[in-house]
Amino acid sequence: MSARSIGLSDELWRYLLDVTVHEPPVLRRLRDETAKLAEANMQISPEQGRFLAFMTELLGVQRYLEVGVFTGYSSLSVALALPADGHIVACDRSDEWTGVARRYWAEAGVASKIELKLGNGVDTLGALLASGARGSFDFAFFDADKESSLTYYERGLELVRQGGVLAFDNALWDGRVAKASDTSESTRSLRALNERVCSDPRVTATLVPIGDGVLLARKR
Repeated sequence: MSARSIGLSDELWRYLLDVTVHEPPVLRRLRDETAKLAEANMQISPEQGRFLAFMTELLGVQRYLEVGVFTGYSSLSVALALPADGHIVACDRSDEWTGVARRYWAEAGVASKIELKLGNGVDTLGALLASGARGSFDFAFFDADKESSLTYYERGLELVRQGGVLAFDNALWDGRVAKASDTSESTRSLRALNERVCSDPRVTATLVPIGDGVLLARKR
């Protein structure tokens, strides 16, 4: 028994992947290709991908919103778990990075489920609200610029249905959120997000120490 979350050694992390993640070959190839990029640390971990897929099935997700696609690992993980008529709105500002994502979506046979919107994430969410998408999503995942976290939260809360879930990556920020000496804008924004969400009576929230920390909020 343990009174706190266990740390993961390399050996234990490998065990986790081998026994519980069951990463499909297409996801593993995408992860390997992304690992060669200078920005490889922007990709979620495979156990996070499995967690998103699990949540997708658990919630019975039909409509999924993602802000921060990068090379597509998270969106592909969810697309593979969605029903045949499921739909993803995937938002990112990079045509180059999402070009990698589009290749793998097509290879996996899920491209028809995914609607890619290129542009500033805050603006895209505003346009979705203006188009009548309020309350239409079951699950939303945010892994984009951290400085806009509170805006993503407020707009995301409008876009998901009652009982829907918002998830924010990097909630632990490699431990920097707990270091008072770190006063960078990104760190301060994530601290503010964690504090706002975990005290917000509009949601039920928890922070799961998986990957770099995933903050979850269920809309009441």
